[in-house]
Amino acid sequence: MEPRADLTQHREQNPRPRVDVTTIQGWGADLDRKNRPAVPMEHMPPRLPLHGTPPVQQARKVEVLVSPERPHVTPLFGTSAPPKGLSGAIRRFAYKLTESDLRHWLLLLVADRVNVVEGIGEDLARGKIPNMLSEMGIKAEWEHNRAGLVKKAALAGAVAGLAYYLIASRSRRR
Repeated sequence: MEPRADLTQHREQNPRPRVDVTTIQGWGADLDRKNRPAVPMEHMPPRLPLHGTPPVQQARKVEVLVSPERPHVTPLFGTSAPPKGLSGAIRRFAYKLTESDLRHWLLLLVADRVNVVEGIGEDLARGKIPNMLSEMGIKAEWEHNRAGLVKKAALAGAVAGLAYYLIASRSRRR
């Protein structure tokens, strides 16, 4: 017997039961608006009703990076961490790319990591030794998530051990 004929015979012996669609929640959401129970709640208010005058343009005292899709600076913007150093150069390059380009976002992630290293360098240059463990939240992790901390430490130790093994085996071959 062919598979298709077998399937037809199975359907004839076990017909699908009819389902009352009125018992299915959400059924018919694309029906006529008069027959949809949620229609009275489906009103679209304006996104941001403007009352009065728009905000005054904030003065730019530092460099503000803007996207090529929206080349104008918004009236209000944050200036807590203006671009500087190598991380700033990476950010400037990232903002030359469009936001739909994956490289834009990856470069911004890299710039964040480079900025962390630059911050540690600035601390050391000022004579301040950063307390990396407390800044990473190790104490809170120990108090509230010991199992997770132990797993992370074990994984970090395994990665460090593997890296040491690979470097040592490479130097022995020479």
